[in-house]
This record gives sequence, C-alpha cells and structure tokens, in this order.
Amino acid sequence: MASEESKRNAEALVAKFQFERILNQDEAGRRITLYGQADSQPALLILDRAPFPDAEEYLSILPSSLRSITNLGNNDIYSWSLASGGPIFTHDENNKFADFKISMICPCTDKHIKKHSKQGYRFVTETPEIYRDKVRPFMEISREKGHLNWVYNIIEGRKEVEDVIYRTPLGRDGDEGFMMLPNLHWDRKTIEALYLLGIVERRDILSLRDLKKKHIPWLRHMKTKLVDATVKTYPQIDTDQLKLFCHYHPTYYHFHIHVVHVMLEATSTQSLGKAVGLDSIIEQLESMSGDDETGMDSISLAYTVGEASDLWTEIFEPLKNSDTASQPR
Repeated sequence: MASEESKRNAEALVAKFQFERILNQDEAGRRITLYGQADSQPALLILDRAPFPDAEEYLSILPSSLRSITNLGNNDIYSWSLASGGPIFTHDENNKFADFKISMICPCTDKHIKKHSKQGYRFVTETPEIYRDKVRPFMEISREKGHLNWVYNIIEGRKEVEDVIYRTPLGRDGDEGFMMLPNLHWDRKTIEALYLLGIVERRDILSLRDLKKKHIPWLRHMKTKLVDATVKTYPQIDTDQLKLFCHYHPTYYHFHIHVVHVMLEATSTQSLGKAVGLDSIIEQLESMSGDDETGMDSISLAYTVGEASDLWTEIFEPLKNSDTASQPR
C-alpha cells in the first residue's frame, strides 16, 4: 500500500509536467501520450478520457452544463455538434479545444433505442433461401416505413450540400450516379479517424445482396473516384491508407460504401460478419460462374446480429427455435 506521502508526491509530479511534444494519439481521440519534463527529468504523461459516471446526479445536469456548443450539421431527425465540458479558454472561440462530440436523434424511434442499447449478440448464417424468403421482404418493409428521408435529403441536395466532397451531377449518370461526404460520426479534424460515406443515387440496391456481376465496372469506377477524391481533399493521406467496405446488414437499406482511414479503431462496425471489403465483394462477383445477373444473393453470408434487433426476434430466433424443436430427442 502506497504511503500518504508517496501519493501526494505522485499527484504533485503530474502538476509539474512540462509539455514538449505529442508521442502518440489513438485514432478515436480517447488516449494521448505526451513527452516532456517533470522535476528536470524526462517524463511521459499518458492521458485517457475517463468513463462517464453513471450517477444520475451527474448525468441529469450534463447536457445543460455543456458550453460552446457548435452544431456541425443536421438532417431530418439527426444532428451532431462539438462542445466543451471543461474550462473555457479565452482563445477557444471556435471550439478549438472541444472535448465532446455529440450526436443527437430527435425524435428517436424504438428501432433507434434497440440499436443503441446494450445487448447480446448472435452469429448467424443467412442462406440464399433465408434471404429470399425472409430477409429480403424484411428489408422492403423496413424501407416502406420511411426511415430514409435523411438519405434522400442528401442525394437531392436539400441537406449537407456544403459537406459534399465529390458527386456526379444529380441525375446525369442515371443508375451510376453517386456522391461522397463525411460520416456524421467523424469530427472532421482527426485525420487518423477519417470516416467518409459514398452514397449511390439509385434506390433499387438495398444492400450488397443486390450487387451482380453486371455491376463490377460500376463498383470499380466508384472505388477509383472515391479514393481519388479523398486523397485530393486530404493530401496528407495516401491511397494505401484507406479502407473501403460495406456493412451487412447495413444500418439503413440504401446502398452505400464506407471510406475510412486504416488507423481508425476497429470497433464492432468493422468486425467479422459486419464489414465486407469492397475489393472482396468485387472479387467474389468476378469468381462467380453464370451470366451478368448472377450476384451476391446466391451465396450464404454469416454475420453478427443483436438480440434486441428485429432481424433476430422476427427471423433468426424463430428459425433457431424451429430447428431445435425439429431435432430428435
């Protein structure tokens, strides 16, 4: 057990740290390693953002205590901002030292609540038959509920116009039109956390399941344009520092491509069974036998699914229970 005197000395040493340079910073911005001097000795200071307290007395006043809130954008029910929770510096007029990135969904739906709640996960296999008979109809019903207004706002130039990094003129290229802009979860500053979205204009491709051999030239063209536009906009990035992938299942059923820095922390959204590399999709299509209509709907796909999601409760849990019930005792 450390003595009280050693504890006080350790605490005092932190205050004596004299910063010289940054050694490292994680791509999510939660940890930074500083080099400097303390008591005339070389020293490292490693700072981690502490977990949020779960005390109600803290959380109930947190939103109203945020300062220098600057909205980065808003679209339909979604908005995202930067804010400061600490002392305001006299030269912080533009949120230079903002320590909170805030995303807000208002009004949110039960689907949002399920998605963002803590839950268990299952690893499932979606066969072509399950996709055809159960998942595809599920996707179509989800689309009919009208949760894509924010996507259409972007495509049709009603929202986030100033954020667009690249786009083909609306309607010019027909089914091959697309655009790219920052993902709302990126702070627009931390290059190693770069996160962009390529969104297609056409509305008949709900997910990678709808991609066919005939789409290979279009997919290659999009990849080239998305990568070129990214490195042109952010010249500090090389082409081999980018990853392009699609989610399956995606958060919303309108085909889009994720463009991220290779240093971006591999969270659950990039894990096995969730992120499928664009190059892998193209190679899979190229290797398929059959005509140009042969596609990704003809193979089995395995992925993780949350136990609170409708995919699990409406499709895969009943299938599992049915298989269990049919097994001999």
